[in-house]
Amino acid sequence: MRKILFLSFIASLSLLGTTHPAQADSASAVVGEVQPLTTGEDVYRHVCQGCHMPDGKGATGAGAQFPAFAGNAKLKSSAYPVYVIMNGYGGMPWFSGMLKDDQIANVVNYIRTHFDNHYTDAITPADVAAQRPATPPQEQ
Repeated sequence: MRKILFLSFIASLSLLGTTHPAQADSASAVVGEVQPLTTGEDVYRHVCQGCHMPDGKGATGAGAQFPAFAGNAKLKSSAYPVYVIMNGYGGMPWFSGMLKDDQIANVVNYIRTHFDNHYTDAITPADVAAQRPATPPQEQ
């Protein structure tokens, strides 16, 4: 039994030299060149939809709940999603250090005009900057 485990271990080590490193998903058609996420749809697809789902209907499971954007009345105020994106809320991490003001404005405008939402009063990067915390949120 020990011999089989040892041989399996050696075989798995030999595979390490033949595999390619994992490539991160890229916003570019050119492998290895990551382009900035500029549109709200791009930011949503690459940052948000993993939890909130492609259709914006959220998800529940594994002890977590990811709120739906679809038909969400909390989106009536553009300040609410900006605050949540920058500061986090519940199990959602903050993205104030990862996303720039224009990216946050673009994704907020995207979710407020898609997923059966019809809030057309757009938020600007200047509006986002005004809400940006002076210091980034800290882990608790």
